Amino acid sequence: MTMERIAALPRPELLQVADAVARDKGIDRDEVLEAMEQAIQKAGRSKYGHEHDIRAHIDRKTGEIQLARYIEVVEEVENEATQFTLKQALRKKPDAQVGDFIIDPLPPIDFGRIAAQTAKQVIVQKVRDAERQRQFNEYKDRIGEISNGLVKRVEFGNVIIDLGRAEGLLRRDELIPRETFRTGDRVRAYIYDVRAEPRGPQIFLSRTHPVFMAKLFAQEVPEIYDGIIEIKAVARDPGSRAKIAVLSHDSSIDPVGACVGMRGSRVQAVVAELQGEKIDIIQWSPDIATFVVNGLAPAEVTKVVMDEEAGRIEVVVPDDQLSLAIGRRGQNVRLASQLTQWNIDILTEAEESERRTEEFRSRSNMFITALDVDDVIAHLLVTEGFSSVEEVAYVPLEDIAEIEGFDETVADELQGRARSFLAEQDERYDQMRKDMGVADEMAAIEGLTPAMLVKLGDKGVKTLDDLGDLASDELVDIVGRDALTEDEANAVIMAARAHWFEGEG
Repeated sequence: MTMERIAALPRPELLQVADAVARDKGIDRDEVLEAMEQAIQKAGRSKYGHEHDIRAHIDRKTGEIQLARYIEVVEEVENEATQFTLKQALRKKPDAQVGDFIIDPLPPIDFGRIAAQTAKQVIVQKVRDAERQRQFNEYKDRIGEISNGLVKRVEFGNVIIDLGRAEGLLRRDELIPRETFRTGDRVRAYIYDVRAEPRGPQIFLSRTHPVFMAKLFAQEVPEIYDGIIEIKAVARDPGSRAKIAVLSHDSSIDPVGACVGMRGSRVQAVVAELQGEKIDIIQWSPDIATFVVNGLAPAEVTKVVMDEEAGRIEVVVPDDQLSLAIGRRGQNVRLASQLTQWNIDILTEAEESERRTEEFRSRSNMFITALDVDDVIAHLLVTEGFSSVEEVAYVPLEDIAEIEGFDETVADELQGRARSFLAEQDERYDQMRKDMGVADEMAAIEGLTPAMLVKLGDKGVKTLDDLGDLASDELVDIVGRDALTEDEANAVIMAARAHWFEGEG
C-alpha cells in the first residue's frame, strides 16, 4: 500500500492497517504507528524545510494525523529555525518559560509521488528493524533448545532452515558427514548461538554438537526430562560413534537401561535421527578410575594408574583387547578421553610388565651406583617404593629401618651415603653452572637447585633478567615438570624480577 493511499485512508482504517501489519509481522502495533509517524514527519520536513523540527503524531484511538512545528524557548538563539527567545515566545504563549516548546500546528500534507515513496521506505525499514529485533529477542532466549524447521534453500553446502518466524543457518561443518538435505525436507537441529548482526539476527544451528544428542535423549527418555536421570557428559564423532555418560538420582532406576529402552526403542530413535551413529551408553561414576574403565567399554581393563598432577591416566588391558580399547583410528580411546576429560594412555599387560621390569632395573642400578651398595639392598629399596636418592636421603630414618633385613645402623649408613652423593653432585653442578656463566644471583634464588641452574644455563638463561622474562610454563618445561610446580615456578620468576622494582614507591 502506497503512502498516498495511507494518507487518504479514513482515520479508523489507518489503525486497521497498522493492526494488520503488526499482526502479519508479529511486532507491536505501537512500533508500526511510530514508523508511520516518522514517515509522515520526514515527508513534512521535505515540504516545509529540513531545518525545521517537524513532528507527526497519530492518535492511537481515532487515527487522526497531527503535524506540527516545534520551537524551543531558549535564553540565546543559536538556530532561528528551531529556537525562540523568551521575548518572542511570550507573544505566542503568555505563560512561556525557557525550556518550553511552542507548537505550531501545520495543515495535513498531500503526499507527492517522491514523498510517498520515501515515506514508504521509512515504514518498510522501521517495520523490518522491529521484526529483526523481535526475532533476536525471541531466539536469544532459545539458545540450547532443539528447533524444528523446513529446508528453505541450500547454498554452497550450507542449509537455510525456515523456523516459522525466522531463518536459521545450518553450516556445512555443523552437518553430520554424508548428510544431504533438499528443499522442503523437515530438519531438527540445535540452536547453539544467536547473534544480532547488521543484516539481521543470525540463528546458528548444529546437528553435530554434543548437546544436540543430549537433548534428543531428553525428548525420548521421560526420566531425563523429569530430572531422575542426568546426562553428565557426551562425546561425539558425528555420524560415526558417540559415548554418553548417565547417572540416576533414583537407586531403583537403571540409567543405562532407561536410555536404551524396551528392545532398544529409545536409543534407536536417537540413532535414526543421527544417521546411524553408534551410541555407547555408560554409567557415570564420581570415581575417575571407574569412570575411565566404563568409558573404554566394550574393552576390558585390568589395571588403572592415575597421575592427577598431569591429568593423565594409564590403562592396562589384556593383550587381545588392545585393538578394541584403542578402536578404529583411535576412536574409542579418543571418545573416552573427551568424555572423562583425562588424557588416557593404553598399555597391554605385556608392555606394562616389560616397562615395570625396566624401571626396576634402572632404579636398582641407580642405587647401586649412588649408594655403593650391592644389588640385594638396591632391590629392597626399589621394592619398598623408593624411586630417588633424595627420598633415601631425607625420609624419616625409621622408614628405612623398617625394611625387612635392615636396622637403624644400616638405615643411618644409607642416609649418610645418599646425602654425601647429593652434596658431591650439587658441587659438580655448581661448577658446571659457573663454567656456563650463570650468574651467582641466580644461584641465590630459593627454589632453584644446582641441577636446575645447569638446565637453565644450557638454554641460555644466565641472568636474573633472562629468568624474569620467562613465563611459568616455559620455566617448568626447561627444568622438568617433576622438579617445579606452576606455583613454585611463578614464585621463582617473581623473585628474579624483584630487582626491577627496587627503589619504586
